[in-house]
Amino acid sequence: MTNITIIPHIALESGKHPRYSVIWLHGLGADGQDFVPVVDELELPSAVRYIFPHAPQRPVTINGGFVMRAWYDIATQDIGAKQDASGIRASQAAIEALIAQEMERGITPQNIFLAGFSQGGAIALHTGLRQQTPLGGILALSTYLPLAETLADEAREAALRTPIFMAHGRSDTVVPYALGDASRKALQELECAVEWHEYAMPHSVCPEELLDIQRWLTKHMNAK
Repeated sequence: MTNITIIPHIALESGKHPRYSVIWLHGLGADGQDFVPVVDELELPSAVRYIFPHAPQRPVTINGGFVMRAWYDIATQDIGAKQDASGIRASQAAIEALIAQEMERGITPQNIFLAGFSQGGAIALHTGLRQQTPLGGILALSTYLPLAETLADEAREAALRTPIFMAHGRSDTVVPYALGDASRKALQELECAVEWHEYAMPHSVCPEELLDIQRWLTKHMNAK
């Protein structure tokens, strides 16, 4: 870890001597602060270290080249087309450095969870399914599977069994519901363990979803 640069992030612990880590990635144009409130919303069975990284500042083509925090560039309104493979893989490397940092702190891979909303969820899926040692789980919220055509070749079979919580709003016009649903089906075709949830909401997070996340995390933490 000595020569690896760790991206800026917020770190919070829900109790002493955390056994679990949740690395939670924000969406386009937000920052790590965006999901900090979930720390007080989630009641989990063990102490957790939450890591909320800040995506780098970069010009985003779809927004007229305006510089904002983004995990990768988006070129067109069809977010599944002309994907920024180099940007996606650079963000994968940044998140893998955070995973390695948590492992150095004594958190085992199966006790590390990746979570993300929108763009952050895309990076959580992309990264989590490509780990040599499977993580505890992936939470993919209002998002889609990027670089889907490369997953079967790049993912280890054990990593494809990583538990996945996917959630989407039926009224989402930013990451269309149909794209999220197609991503779920693509993952299930690879026999990924996807638990799918959908809600009567737009591109957001709702209280019912947070309760489902709490239940899912509790189940997988108790199973360790």
